[in-house]
Amino acid sequence: MPAIPLELARVLQTVRRPGDFFATGRIEIFAPKIEVEGVGAISLPLLEAQARQLIAIAEQAPYGRGEETLVDTAVRRTWQIAADRIRLGGRHWDANLAEIVARAAAGLGVIEGVAADLYKLLVYDTGSFFVGHRDTEKAPGMFATLVVVLPSLYRGGELLIRHREREVCLDLSCQEASEVAFAAFYADCWHAVRPISSGCRLVLIYNLIRQAPGQLPLPPAHDAEEQRLTDLLRRWAADLAAAEQDCPEKLIYPLEHVYTPAEIGFAALKNADAAAAAVLVAAARRANCDLHLAIVAIEESGSAEYAGSWSRRGRYADEDDDNFEVGEVFERSLTLSDWRTPDGSRPALARLPFEDEELCPPGALEDDEPDEQLFFEATGNAGATFERSYRRAAFVLWPQARKLHVIARSGREVSLPYLSALSESWVASGDNVGSALWNQGHQLARLLIDQHDDWQVPAWLPPSGEGKAAAMLDSLNRLQDRENLAAFLAEISAGGYYDSGDNEALSEALTLLPPEHAAALLEAIVAANAPRQATACAELVQRVASHFAANGSGSLLQPALAALVNVLPGKPVLAPRPDGWRVQPPTPALVVDLLTALRHTDTPAIGESVVDHLLACPDTFAADAILVPAALRLVEPGASPGDWAPTRRLVAAGLAHLEQRIAEPLAAPPDFARPSDIACPCSHCRDLASFLADRNRDVWVFKAAETHRRHVEQSIRRHACDVDQETDRRSRPYALVCTKNRASYERRVAQRRKDLEDRARLSSPTAV
Repeated sequence: MPAIPLELARVLQTVRRPGDFFATGRIEIFAPKIEVEGVGAISLPLLEAQARQLIAIAEQAPYGRGEETLVDTAVRRTWQIAADRIRLGGRHWDANLAEIVARAAAGLGVIEGVAADLYKLLVYDTGSFFVGHRDTEKAPGMFATLVVVLPSLYRGGELLIRHREREVCLDLSCQEASEVAFAAFYADCWHAVRPISSGCRLVLIYNLIRQAPGQLPLPPAHDAEEQRLTDLLRRWAADLAAAEQDCPEKLIYPLEHVYTPAEIGFAALKNADAAAAAVLVAAARRANCDLHLAIVAIEESGSAEYAGSWSRRGRYADEDDDNFEVGEVFERSLTLSDWRTPDGSRPALARLPFEDEELCPPGALEDDEPDEQLFFEATGNAGATFERSYRRAAFVLWPQARKLHVIARSGREVSLPYLSALSESWVASGDNVGSALWNQGHQLARLLIDQHDDWQVPAWLPPSGEGKAAAMLDSLNRLQDRENLAAFLAEISAGGYYDSGDNEALSEALTLLPPEHAAALLEAIVAANAPRQATACAELVQRVASHFAANGSGSLLQPALAALVNVLPGKPVLAPRPDGWRVQPPTPALVVDLLTALRHTDTPAIGESVVDHLLACPDTFAADAILVPAALRLVEPGASPGDWAPTRRLVAAGLAHLEQRIAEPLAAPPDFARPSDIACPCSHCRDLASFLADRNRDVWVFKAAETHRRHVEQSIRRHACDVDQETDRRSRPYALVCTKNRASYERRVAQRRKDLEDRARLSSPTAV
């Protein structure tokens, strides 16, 4: 069992008491009724005129030094009114105060009963402050001070609280009449009030008193546990950096309480979870680790067994789910989602996978009951099955230096969107190449490239044309990361991870690199991929060739073009193909893009050899399917090859093909005789052939069993017979009614019309 996950769990399980040396918050209230002797009712938010009235009847607030009580405006400048001169009321004030006290006590980690004893009312006008000091015990059982800031219009006056080496700065300004802010802190904590820069602030000061006898509460102290965790996390980070075996990439500690994705957050943690969070936050910060809250999701499915009794009919007597037992688990998914950080933000992290070994301790959820479990009875040849899921909140840690490793190893469905977001953020920031944000993208991209196994393509997988690497290349192009672009093209694209959908991003990437290097990389990509995807590679070369030609460096692409020409369909393949290779069939675009690229690179000799090959392989490059459509595209206005000898030859070949077919006679059939070359020798197909050859018959009714009727229908379709078919179901056996039509003639008429249009386009004065 891995030592680090087990040790982390052991340390955290000793941290049971939640809370901190301070607590703060805000609540919505119904404005209390406040009356001050000598002033009367006080309006909220505090009015400037009433602030002056309060100051007029108040006294300068003193401070304590040892056993003395002194007044010195250089140490403390504020006004105080004793509690016995204040009347607090209102229908909801008692409930509001009880909620404040409860939240303050929980934040301080005190679970015993706590009472709030009003001590005084303070008025801070412009310039008021209180230098750093510690409170003294003002009543038996007092352990903390509660500050409640009533709605007031002011600026400044932040409250500083320090305990040991930690310090917080709280802004308790509260201008809405329906809201108050509060802060509570242990009495031995150093604290200060910064000067009020403008306006006046009205504050209620309470002594928090423990009601039960015994030792007074003290600030939670987990120094020993925090140090153990810090040392543990540092050792873990060092082991990961040294590539130690059996060292988990992440640490996941499930929480004790249940939290939904909507409510999960560090501020919402309860009891021991809150205590563990306080220690983990401090330890993770000291050990340079990232700490998150996330939802652990485990999905399982597999076989099930029925544990109930059987009826005499062979069915389950009781179909209640409780009578099923889980058998073997066939599929299991473990993911983390709904991320939160200690500062309350939601990082842009997708659903990350995790391993069982990363749980602290390993097997932490083995005895948990699933949140949902479903059983499905056996159907047909399939046995009974089950599905179940678990949802738990957990702390998730990884070393800050390993964050990109965690993302990279989570799979491309996670890492590529993250890399894209990094690249977009870098562009939006306007930072230079080499900035911190750019370096994150650069490092993540390098990690992804190094994972060669993730970029392998099975030989049997057909080309998709949707783009395999476009997302990665788009991010690298945005980053202008030439180093990683060169590495990706050399190691991944030239390794066979390629589709036509990558061409736009690939061509942009190649234009970012030095021409000589880009040309060498293009040759490697074409040599690796053209045997399977000649059309896609021709488009890529054509895209790059247009850019290189504009810069006067088109000749650099001749090796890449030669690599493509050498593996054109119909030529001997220079290297053996793996078994099961799916080869992309040739298209008119292959011819157009190849000749266009050759024209850009000014290589007429290679162009002539390509046309020779096209015309010599009519089975591969059919005139109607490939050559004529390609010629038509090459003569379109603005087509790049223009008046070029290889293009003229291809156009001439297309015209010759059209002229030959146009010269063939075209007449409607004079009678009902139709082509009757039926290959099948069975008696039914012989009857079909006789019917087709008969000049006087236009209808044949074939009564037979369904098997024979279907066979005749297949022969009609296979030989493209000029016959319409309909099944007559008025009597048995059903009859197949075959009626002759003029489909072949109508197809030839349509073909003649198209041939004439194509000949006109290829023969126009604007054609080459």
